[in-house]
Amino acid sequence: MFELKSISREAIPAALERAMRYRLLNDSATAESICEDILQIDPENDKALVLLILAMADQFNSDHPVDMTRIKDVLARFKEDYKNYYYSGIVCERRAKSKLENVFPGSKFVAYELFHDAMKLFEQAEAIRPEGNDEAILRWNYCARTIMRYNLEPRPKDDFRPMLE
Repeated sequence: MFELKSISREAIPAALERAMRYRLLNDSATAESICEDILQIDPENDKALVLLILAMADQFNSDHPVDMTRIKDVLARFKEDYKNYYYSGIVCERRAKSKLENVFPGSKFVAYELFHDAMKLFEQAEAIRPEGNDEAILRWNYCARTIMRYNLEPRPKDDFRPMLE
């Protein structure tokens, strides 16, 4: 295997900009790698953690496998509860969108459940948000509108009753 090279601490601001640029170019795997390099030098770099979560969540519809355990480990690194709730909601929302785009039997039910989970997380974030920060409300509204637009519903309760002989 290869031994990864380290970037310098001075290169972190430029690396953050580069990671952002790669996300905007829809090259989230490269953005993810850059964030990992930053976090190797500065493990508590909040901007790199945010970009890493977003880059990983961008890949739900890609050919790259997304490791949910790894995403949860990164989310746990946030020191603020607000960020943990908010970005956990973003992850649920992005997973829900991927279920809408990759149709399979029951995908609309899964999408509804994930959007609903995201909305709960956004509500938790909203309750402790910094003053003047309404991003959790905006995300909650997006989830609600998407559920209504696609007529998503919860999975019906199974009414199966075995016949008695």
